[in-house]
Amino acid sequence: MKNHALLARPLRLGSLWRWLLPLLLVCLFLAVLFWLPWQARQMENNERQEQLIADTLWVEQAVRFELSRNEDAFTGIAADLARPGTATATVQARMDQMRKNSHELLRLAVLDEQGRALLTSGPELPATLAEPSRNAAELARKTGRGRYSEPYAAGQNLIDYHLPRIRNERFAGSLVATYSLKALLDETVPWWFAQDNVTSLINRDDAVLAQRAAAGPGRGVYTHKRELDLPGANVRLATDSVKDLPRLLPNLLVGSVIALALGLLVSLIALWRHIARRLAAEGALCQQMAFRTAMENSLVTGLRARDLEGRVTYVNPAFCQLVGLPPEELVGKAPPMPYWAPEAMAEYQQRLNKVLSGHVTPQFETTFRRADGERIPVLIFEAPLVDSEGRQTGWMGSILDISDRKRVEELNRQQQEKLQASARLATMGEISSMLAHELNQPLAAISSYTTGALNLLARAAADGSAVDAALLLPALEKAGVQAQRAGQIIRSVHQFVKQRAPERQLIDIAGLVDGISTLIELQARKYFVAIRTGIAPGLPQVSADRMMLEQVLLNLTRNAIEAMQDVAPERRILRIDAAIEQDQVRVAVSDHGHGISAEVAGRLFSPFFSTKAEGMGMGLSICRTAVEFHGGTLSHRDNPDGGTIFSFSLPAHTKNKGDKHAAHRGR
Repeated sequence: MKNHALLARPLRLGSLWRWLLPLLLVCLFLAVLFWLPWQARQMENNERQEQLIADTLWVEQAVRFELSRNEDAFTGIAADLARPGTATATVQARMDQMRKNSHELLRLAVLDEQGRALLTSGPELPATLAEPSRNAAELARKTGRGRYSEPYAAGQNLIDYHLPRIRNERFAGSLVATYSLKALLDETVPWWFAQDNVTSLINRDDAVLAQRAAAGPGRGVYTHKRELDLPGANVRLATDSVKDLPRLLPNLLVGSVIALALGLLVSLIALWRHIARRLAAEGALCQQMAFRTAMENSLVTGLRARDLEGRVTYVNPAFCQLVGLPPEELVGKAPPMPYWAPEAMAEYQQRLNKVLSGHVTPQFETTFRRADGERIPVLIFEAPLVDSEGRQTGWMGSILDISDRKRVEELNRQQQEKLQASARLATMGEISSMLAHELNQPLAAISSYTTGALNLLARAAADGSAVDAALLLPALEKAGVQAQRAGQIIRSVHQFVKQRAPERQLIDIAGLVDGISTLIELQARKYFVAIRTGIAPGLPQVSADRMMLEQVLLNLTRNAIEAMQDVAPERRILRIDAAIEQDQVRVAVSDHGHGISAEVAGRLFSPFFSTKAEGMGMGLSICRTAVEFHGGTLSHRDNPDGGTIFSFSLPAHTKNKGDKHAAHRGR
């Protein structure tokens, strides 16, 4: 009995396993059937969320790119304002064009140190800025960098960008750009993204500032938030998809069977498509690399990439041709570089130290040395290199050979000097006859006085008496005075026609007028013109080239004298006045001549335009060039008493400016 019981136990265990194994297989199969659709649903859910995050990142980069583009354009406007001689109309035109190209910009304004609007494009700036905008303006002024304000103006939801203007290391005002957050979303969020998602800009309290929803409200299932990282402003980009959770198949069993049956085929097709896409992507990548290489090889601009330690990581053929070295001698090279000129080694090292500390100069000029020892002036633009994760990996530089530009500038300078010399010689040709007449008078007087002295000496020798010194002394003194007068006339002419390179020096306007008064009087006597001067006492000096300013004054006075040759003699009065106006020394030359008509005024300063039959048309053009060379302006207006007033203004020299110039020369 025990043996039968022992035999029956394995039989029962075997039958149990025969029943349990299929049951377990069926349960496993059913579990797989239910698990696969659920897993597919989870994967689709995760894929939608990841796609939303990627699209949100793309939109955030698009918004940041648009803001950065406007910041760069704004920085260019600030540079134009800091550049001497930039016309206000040019800056206004750039601001208007910037608003026209960027619809999200509601207003652009240029403010002075007290916050008063100098230029405005768009709606007028309110008399008092909103508190968030004032806070951003103060922060920008303290840091010296552009800052965004917190959103303000509920209902409109505006945000301001303040860019400080620094001149001579002092705050000189700011530039303000007002953005409409709603327009910013409309301009940067693409239509295809707006069809599937609700895009919003929110503050730190998640309050909606602006929103774009083209397909109704979001479902709250797939959402993502990302900081815009605006300096000074706490604004986030939020997205909410209009899609709901994916649904399970209506018939799990049928769907699972079909999925299992088609799984292998779908997997093979998916694998084939993946391989095809991979091969296509690799081919496109190779094509893009070949295109980029061909483009870089065709550039005439040198490109140089450096890592954060200053080591060269890439150069293009144009850069190698510029410095005369092959790539293998440059890539991987650490400072000092073989193309650094020995005489400027300290400058290179100082600039490299700034780059390594993160304070790069975006644009500067320097000198490179070729492999053959030739020096080349270059213009360098530096920009940070950023990887796909937003981390800086180095610096990219664009290098331009500006040798031709330097030669053109030098030729232009030489031509201007030749034109000025020609104008001076032409002027001396016109007054040569008057000069001969003026020299005849003192020379005749000298001859008369010396003849009288010789007669006295001869008479004393004939009589055997002593010469009376009291009789000779007045004649000799008067002869000496006339000799000094003739010498002064000759020295004035010599100094005026002498050609030399421009040399800036501190000049007193009163002394300048007095130095050429002899030449002015020579021209005035020909037409019986009286000269009146009104030099304000205590005028500050100006930093200028004396010869060029003398040429300007002599040309203006000659034109004024010739303009009065047909008026009544009592009205032939030439006035030379000088005064200080808002840190500018203003010199005015007034006449009572025939005046200037409207049609002539438009072309008055154009080269080769003249109202005189024998004129070359270069006098006033040279005058304007000389004045603008010194940072001044030349203009004209009608004289209220009849005639014309020509005036030019030059920056007054102060002690502070002189100290700064001295410090600059020391550097």
